[in-house]
Amino acid sequence: MPETPVLFMVITYAVLAVFFVVDILIIGRRPHVPSTKECVQHIAFFVAAALIFGAIMWAVAGPKPAIEFYSGWLTEYSLSIDNLFVFVIIMSNFAVPRELQKYVLSIGITIALILRGIFIALGAAILTRFTWVFFLFGAFLIVTAAKLLKGDDDDEEYHENIFIRGLRKVMPITDKYDGEKLRTTVNGRKMFTPMLIVFFAIGTTDVMFAFDSIPAIFGLTRDPFIVFTTNIFALLGLQQLYFLLGKLIDELVYLPLGLSAVLAFIGVKLIMEALHGNTLPFINGGKGIEAVPEIPTWLSLVVIVVCLGLAALASVIKMRQMASRQTAVDAGTAANEAVSVSAAEEGQELAEQKEEAEEAEEIARIEKAVDGAEHR
Repeated sequence: MPETPVLFMVITYAVLAVFFVVDILIIGRRPHVPSTKECVQHIAFFVAAALIFGAIMWAVAGPKPAIEFYSGWLTEYSLSIDNLFVFVIIMSNFAVPRELQKYVLSIGITIALILRGIFIALGAAILTRFTWVFFLFGAFLIVTAAKLLKGDDDDEEYHENIFIRGLRKVMPITDKYDGEKLRTTVNGRKMFTPMLIVFFAIGTTDVMFAFDSIPAIFGLTRDPFIVFTTNIFALLGLQQLYFLLGKLIDELVYLPLGLSAVLAFIGVKLIMEALHGNTLPFINGGKGIEAVPEIPTWLSLVVIVVCLGLAALASVIKMRQMASRQTAVDAGTAANEAVSVSAAEEGQELAEQKEEAEEAEEIARIEKAVDGAEHR
């Protein structure tokens, strides 16, 4: 059930709709490659926007929905980083020009949010009628956490899904881009550009990741409005994170461990909630188990912040240690090279001195021979 006022939800959706229209129709019409400074500024803006939105929610709906939003946003934002791996592969596979990639991400993420909205609405309806689904969600999250802990990399590979393969079969699609156009003319024939495929590839692939993240957010709140807004604010920052991907991913070496702990915690929390409100006849006669404690919302936020914070801190320490070792290795290599060069120079100098001495001896021997001949 929604925990926030209807008017606040309507205003939120209206403002976000205006933002997406401006982003796609105005900002998106100026294709360019964002600079590092621009990316950092946009990321800071979206983070600040999420924090302000949570504060407003605290004021209009109370602390509980606000804390649920912050918890869900942090979790969703961290999980969304995995999406970036696949976005990079999709852009590479379809050879999307770099100056068009921001526009592609804007459209793809918009499609993803529409599909996620449908998924969230269905999930909320199912959870309202069948609370036992929390058992399934909880078990699924625990299994996902175990996979993250083991370091499974299946999500980093991209394969066209059935929807994309179907589009290729029924629609004439060229291999060449024509700016931001979806359709172009090739040899007098109207054809779709690869842009259409890329839009749906990003949008539909992102939904596959939602099967991990959305159950996790439902483990923190049952309010579909909060679940959807956490997804919106998390995905909004992905465009800029995408262009900082290389440096970011290399440095967050322990993020999977932090995410694993978060997902395992939420999975256990879901199962505990399912036991507390149990309706399955073969568990405790279909009655809830009152002895199972309820985990407060504030504790969920603390666990999420601590797990992700420790993962980030450990990653920074690890990268600094690796950088120090690399610096030491480089310094040692340079010193060895200097010693080798010095030894080579000394050897060459000795050889030259020996050669000069031999030449001097030879000259002295010849002069001596000449002197002896003159005396005779």
